[in-house]
Amino acid sequence: TNKGKSWVSISSNLPKAGPVHTIEQDPVNPELLFLGTEFSFFISFDAGATWTEFKNGLPTISVRDIAIQERENDLVIATFGRGFYILDDYTPIRNYKKDIVGKPGYIFPIKEAKMYVQTDEFGQQGSMYYMSSNPPLGATFTYYLDTVPRTAGEIRKEAEKKLFEKGEFIPQPSPRDLSLEEREIKPYLIFTITDESGSIINRLYKSASKGVGRMTWNFTYAGYQPVSATKFTPVAEGGRRGRWGGGGISVMPGKYFVSMAMYAKGKITELAGPEPFECKPLDIVTMPVTDPAARTKWIGEATALAKTAYGAISYAGELVENINTIMQTVHQTPEAPQSLMDEAAAVNDEISEITYLIRGISVGASTEETPPSPVSLSARLSTMSRSLYGNNGDISGIADQQLKVLKKEFPVLLERIQKAGKSIEALNAKLDQINAPWTSGRVPKL
Repeated sequence: TNKGKSWVSISSNLPKAGPVHTIEQDPVNPELLFLGTEFSFFISFDAGATWTEFKNGLPTISVRDIAIQERENDLVIATFGRGFYILDDYTPIRNYKKDIVGKPGYIFPIKEAKMYVQTDEFGQQGSMYYMSSNPPLGATFTYYLDTVPRTAGEIRKEAEKKLFEKGEFIPQPSPRDLSLEEREIKPYLIFTITDESGSIINRLYKSASKGVGRMTWNFTYAGYQPVSATKFTPVAEGGRRGRWGGGGISVMPGKYFVSMAMYAKGKITELAGPEPFECKPLDIVTMPVTDPAARTKWIGEATALAKTAYGAISYAGELVENINTIMQTVHQTPEAPQSLMDEAAAVNDEISEITYLIRGISVGASTEETPPSPVSLSARLSTMSRSLYGNNGDISGIADQQLKVLKKEFPVLLERIQKAGKSIEALNAKLDQINAPWTSGRVPKL
């Protein structure tokens, strides 16, 4: 403040061992300082009165230089081993206040999210080509979580540790107790994305961990493909998504909100939000959308139809397995009359026709080798869906044409699928009458 005529030490609680190599001051908040030492990296929120070591993702290493990218608010440090570490958008550190620590949860102000279409990475480049990862595509939320409830297993182990330290007897948990501990769902965070009307766009899940964390939403609605799973995993996206589709369709630019809640011990507790944020496209759009409202309406119709269609496809696949099991069961049951086998064979023929309409004929190395044939349901759905991925402009003519055809043809096919399902139920009832071995869909009876 006086051009170096007097100096005040700000070493404070810094480690005595290890010299300081570099220091940088935040261009917005003069109280915020960044420091690189021989062994670590430190941050001060109070102009050097106290220092906090920054360890997230950073090894014990000599930090030789610090740079701040002021436009994007990125913090870059260079280490002795020629390594570079980048903290994307460090504004949450700039906006940190002590009263945040006393809150159960907090969402920091969210940076404006830029929407664009990602290109595929280069392939087949060999070992000499290097490209580091970009920040994840989407709106990134930085949050603070004060505490995470402990699970029953964690509570038991902590109590056992104390008993061990005292040299006291440690009771053996019963197999029932261990089973309940294994089945307990660990706490997890729920991020709910809504639009300006309050409609839920998507929900994201992440394991709960105390402190500061980040979550990124990739600008998409929830996926519409059928979900299958052998075990409930709340922080996973949701099991196998099937062969005919990927994730959700992109939203339009605009204002959105995110709120944070936590599931623990069977209850959901709201922690923070809703926090507003803007999603805007980069100014490099070649073919911008001319009618956002029409696009949003079209996507809503297409998503509703696709959700039912993909569900029908999965259901038809289950019918294939069921009818094959029923025919095998009838064949191996001496009491089964020939008329029952004839009825099962007729249902099998109908399900085979349905499968053909869904999947079409098998192709060789290329679809160009396929002789002329009716366009299958899955092909139309795939064409419609793929035309939306990587496209933020108007709905293409091809996608709109496929939707119109699907609206006309799919209800007829869905009715046939539903009728085939009822036929399976009727066959299962007849298997019960002759006391045949169990098949899927039948409830065992005494």
